[in-house]
Amino acid sequence: MTQKNQKFSNLEEFSNSSLQSHQVLNIGLFRKKIGAIGASNLGSALAKCTNLSNLTLDLRGNQIGAIGASDLGSALTNCTNLSNLTLQLNENQIGYEGVTCLVSALAKCKNLQNLTLDLYLEIIGNEGVSGLGSALSKFTNLQNLTLDLSSNNIGALGASNLGSALATCTNLSNLILDISNNEIKAIGATGLASVIAKCTNLLNLTLFIGINQIGDEGSQGIVSALSKCTNLSNLQLYLNNNNIGNEGISGLGSVLATYTNLSSLYLDLEFNKIDGIGASDLCSSLATCPILSKLVLILRSSQIYDQGASSLGFALAKCTNLSNLTLDLRSCKIGDDGASVLGSGLGKCKNLSNLALDLYCNEIGAGASDLGSGLTKCTNLQNLTLFLSKIDQSQQLKAKSKCLKSKRLTQFKIYFI
Repeated sequence: MTQKNQKFSNLEEFSNSSLQSHQVLNIGLFRKKIGAIGASNLGSALAKCTNLSNLTLDLRGNQIGAIGASDLGSALTNCTNLSNLTLQLNENQIGYEGVTCLVSALAKCKNLQNLTLDLYLEIIGNEGVSGLGSALSKFTNLQNLTLDLSSNNIGALGASNLGSALATCTNLSNLILDISNNEIKAIGATGLASVIAKCTNLLNLTLFIGINQIGDEGSQGIVSALSKCTNLSNLQLYLNNNNIGNEGISGLGSVLATYTNLSSLYLDLEFNKIDGIGASDLCSSLATCPILSKLVLILRSSQIYDQGASSLGFALAKCTNLSNLTLDLRSCKIGDDGASVLGSGLGKCKNLSNLALDLYCNEIGAGASDLGSGLTKCTNLQNLTLFLSKIDQSQQLKAKSKCLKSKRLTQFKIYFI
């Protein structure tokens, strides 16, 4: 029988409700200024929800502090049937002590299988993330974990300690970890990935590590470590703004080629120091992934130029198993020649059925028509989305007409921005 999802946006209204009857709760108190006292009152009410199995709690922007967070955690230990918990706690000045107390208390919820914890901009530092990790290591039944620790002044030591704790969550199959905009650098990134690799049951992994100065060494270290996750089928890596160059991207590709069970890959590499050589080396390596069928590659604001786009096209032509491709080459200084050869290369991806290609803010004019001609050779293409810079009306019509010659195309969208 489907359980009713009860929603509340007022603390008093919730406190006066039939607390023991609740099984699925969604409480939204975003910026309600409840403070520590309000958080404690909320906790007292939640402690009486003894039949609760699913809780989503939005407490963003309430300044509950360490005391409020600790009281809330203690109260939730009474919810012994809790299996799914989402806590949004950013903008609350919880600090490292509050985070440690909160998560240590939650570890007593032995039936908890799915946890989402948003601690963005709580400035918990190395000490806080280490305490958080120690507490998380006690979550023995956890299967799905989403953890937002972005902008928290976390360094290499904190990242490594967090990873060591996560490695003890042996039942974890899905992990989303946002540790972007910290200071973990290469040693922290490698250390974090090395211990996450001990989660041998991981199937789906998403890591946000942008803006951490990890460089070439860190990018290669991450994928080298994660190669030990032999069951991994879906990997998303956000490595933007990390001073990664051609050496790092080529090494990253070489290691990813060894991921024999990888079917879906998302790589965000925008705002690094990559040019066409590095990008084509990466794609040539990915072509050897035996079952890779879905690829999202973000190379925005890279130094690709025409020659790089041509090399990238030739490399992508080798990715014969791809059925779904999203390629972001926005602001990559590509001209007509590059667009033409890129289209020809993509035309050789015979199994491609879904393509999204972003070439906005380049220098493509008449080359848009040649791009379309190349794409018509994708004989199985069904869904096509293109983003291009504004060109004159006649060139727009030519590009559209070329693309529409794809025989199996059922959905086509083209934007001239």
